[in-house]
Amino acid sequence: MSKLNEEEKDELSAAEFAFPKQRKEPLNDAKHVRNAVARFNQVQGVTDSERDEAWKRIKHAAKKFNVEVNESSWHELAHAGKR
Repeated sequence: MSKLNEEEKDELSAAEFAFPKQRKEPLNDAKHVRNAVARFNQVQGVTDSERDEAWKRIKHAAKKFNVEVNESSWHELAHAGKR
């Protein structure tokens, strides 16, 4: 994955993050979108409402970058890997 350095991350607009207020989980390319899905449940200090909005942004970015996301809701992520 192309890792963003602090300067590159600072140059991204808030709209390019799954969690814009916290500037967590950038969504600037396909690799970062996949990473945002993988790390979604690791984000701390956010409300369920913020997670709902972040999930919408992730789904939109996934479509934009042609990333397949099988889960229809972030709630499904909590159970992934526990089957």
